[in-house]
Amino acid sequence: MDESRDFIQWLGQDMSLKILMSLEDPCDLVRISCVSISWHQFVIANALSKKLCLKMFPEVSCFDRVIEIKDTVEPAGTEDPSEWTYLEREHRVYAFLTRNLMISTRENCISDAICASSTDNYPDESIIHTLEPSSDRIGHRASYWSSKGEVNPSAPETLIYRLASELCLITEFHVHPFQAYFQFGFPIYSAKAVKFQMGYSKVPLDLDCEQREEILCTKDLLDDKFVWTYSSPEFPMAQENCMQKFKLPEPVLCIGGILRVELLGRVQTQEMDGLYYMW
Repeated sequence: MDESRDFIQWLGQDMSLKILMSLEDPCDLVRISCVSISWHQFVIANALSKKLCLKMFPEVSCFDRVIEIKDTVEPAGTEDPSEWTYLEREHRVYAFLTRNLMISTRENCISDAICASSTDNYPDESIIHTLEPSSDRIGHRASYWSSKGEVNPSAPETLIYRLASELCLITEFHVHPFQAYFQFGFPIYSAKAVKFQMGYSKVPLDLDCEQREEILCTKDLLDDKFVWTYSSPEFPMAQENCMQKFKLPEPVLCIGGILRVELLGRVQTQEMDGLYYMW
């Protein structure tokens, strides 16, 4: 590009930075960096991809450094430690990260159920049935998860889920207690409070159907197989048949894609056995 028409040089660094930082799509920065060599160098040298990512997703500021995983293994000592190589790598990684965080926004981030601390009647009352929160029945059959009954109303329960991605930005959770419309009095088996944890698994979770069934019906929650990097405050729950929303104090970037829901305290007994349940 002719220097007389190079708008970045004409406007100067400060004004150019102000204009480019007004962009809202990382793809625009990538396109700008392809206009010319000087524009490419300007975008990378000023770490604009990283700045845009931090502006749109401040949670990413917790990252200490970035690396790229390559398909080939390079011999030791071949890595170029130059500052420019580092800036180019950051440009690629943060542009990719920002774009994926933008396009992966979805209302429901839960993709699969892993296990529950207890299940009353498996598989009819399995955690699998909580994956359809908008419906309390499938066909003519009630669809819900139920814990085992407990004498102690303080006994907690835990549900563990896999999120839609190993990198999710979470702002709030929705929980809908189940109302047993087929029992006398239509009781609601909610918890007194709920707490959320997010983290990652220490072991691979790519399970076949047989392994999946074994974990879902096990009494052992395998909690030692997970690492929890975030714990939310404890939120009080209402004993009401409605979707209850719990907004986190600030958005949380979950790295690892595993969610743990802790249900704390029981409020409803079942008439037939007098035990406390959560549904």
